[in-house]
Amino acid sequence: MKKTNNGMWLKLKVTMAALFCLLLFAIHSNAENITGEKPVAFLPEQTFEFEPVIEGAVVIHDFIIQNKGTAPLVIHKVRTG
Repeated sequence: MKKTNNGMWLKLKVTMAALFCLLLFAIHSNAENITGEKPVAFLPEQTFEFEPVIEGAVVIHDFIIQNKGTAPLVIHKVRTG
């Protein structure tokens, strides 16, 4: 009588799939280090002092962000100070 352990094979397959995914993630994370290309954000104007305004008024100012690097600059999140 041949005994098979399906649970063991399932664990092995899941473990191998997880390791493969981690390997792909590590390769993708180091891709910019290998090529030497990096984005470099440059802000010519880092602060701006708004004039006093009436409460409820809409005030707009555009901050210019330049990419001085060789890779594309992707901005994921912006926070106000």
